[in-house]
Amino acid sequence: MLRAARPRRAGALLLAAAAAASSSGALAYDRRGGDGDGEAFSTTTTAVRISASSPLRRALSSAASGILPGGSAHLLPSPLPLGEGFSFLNFFTSASNWSAGFPTQNSFASASVPPTNLSNQSSDGNSDDSKCCPGCINRNTIAKAAAAVGPAVVNISSTQETHGWVLEKSIGSGTIIDPDGTILTCAHVVLDFQSTKPILRGKVSVTLQDGREFEGTVLNADRHSDIAVVKIKSKTPLPSANLGSSSKLRPGDWVVALGCPLSLQNTVTAGIVSCVDRKSSDLGLGGIRREYLQTDCAINKGNSGGPLVNLDGEIVGVNVMKVWAADGLSFAVPIDSIVKIVENFKKNGRVVRPWLGLKMLDLNPMIIAQLKERSSSFPDVKNGVLVPMVTPGSPAEHAGFRPGDVVVEFDGKLVESIKEIIDIMGDKVGVPFKVLVKRASNVTVSLTVIPEEADSSR
Repeated sequence: MLRAARPRRAGALLLAAAAAASSSGALAYDRRGGDGDGEAFSTTTTAVRISASSPLRRALSSAASGILPGGSAHLLPSPLPLGEGFSFLNFFTSASNWSAGFPTQNSFASASVPPTNLSNQSSDGNSDDSKCCPGCINRNTIAKAAAAVGPAVVNISSTQETHGWVLEKSIGSGTIIDPDGTILTCAHVVLDFQSTKPILRGKVSVTLQDGREFEGTVLNADRHSDIAVVKIKSKTPLPSANLGSSSKLRPGDWVVALGCPLSLQNTVTAGIVSCVDRKSSDLGLGGIRREYLQTDCAINKGNSGGPLVNLDGEIVGVNVMKVWAADGLSFAVPIDSIVKIVENFKKNGRVVRPWLGLKMLDLNPMIIAQLKERSSSFPDVKNGVLVPMVTPGSPAEHAGFRPGDVVVEFDGKLVESIKEIIDIMGDKVGVPFKVLVKRASNVTVSLTVIPEEADSSR
């Protein structure tokens, strides 16, 4: 009786599927017999393909598991562009799955979930974090990245008071990077930039995502990079986020921005990296050279100081600004630069930047070819750093640099970019560096330059 009941229930199940498919999809029946007559169960393969919605697929899977011993769900990739939530459901049996005329095993599976991962499916039928191939983004990728960092993202508010009157209130975001309460944020959130020299604001209040509030102390702040470190004290370890590497980012990589825009806590936006080395000069910002990550993440007032996160849930930047006149133009300080800034804070109590007094330009084959067209005396170089201008009275002028020089070696190392020169100098001030430059008509000159510390007023 039990065996007889199962086929009838299976038939009813298929009829229900057919009825549902007739209104929203398609049903195809295919029965092939190995001996040509299509009747012998021992050599017959039967396939019914049904276009079904997600609720119906779940119902079929549940019913099939109760009808067929060892039954499981198998969903094959659809060759047709069906609407969202639809795909082809293959209900099939093979010769090896039949015993005494009745099916003993069936296989249903999600196209994105291998059969070995069926146990990881959630109760609502949606697959978990399985990926069709390495590097693929699934439905949970961004949510997981945000969840990894979210508890460490804080709201920072600071006020400036005079004689009991609140003159200004600043609101921003930050990220706890150490369980001891060390927080990364923007300098303009905790500094008063209205005065001639930036000073710390009166009070800094830090609110965690779980609602706890702390009074924060500003340990260090750097005006030029717009990065600051705040510290809060807690009797228990605090949630913290991991630091990643901004040097691994490429244009087009997905990133997630978290923060408290417009005082709306626990806000998540996502976008892609538009540029990995946007120069401060490109943005019309003078002073010391800086580089930013450009993204199209939605950033608004209050996002300042919040983290920019990769899909592994690691901090790759700190959001600092956006272009108000345009959508999709947001900028973050790369985490690799921030790590060096924090190291300077610990070592020197401030960021020490060597200054040469040179305006420099990276060279590439196209620029070199153009310069040689303009002047046949331009030196024969394949790469290097061009010096268009030398600041009067600067260390570079004292060393003998001239406009038109091409730096090819710095401190005994071949250089192709300004960044390489900056990295070689590090925080070394007052230390002599040997520089090899090429001039017009391929004249090679060796110079010695001693950097000074950059003046914050420059």
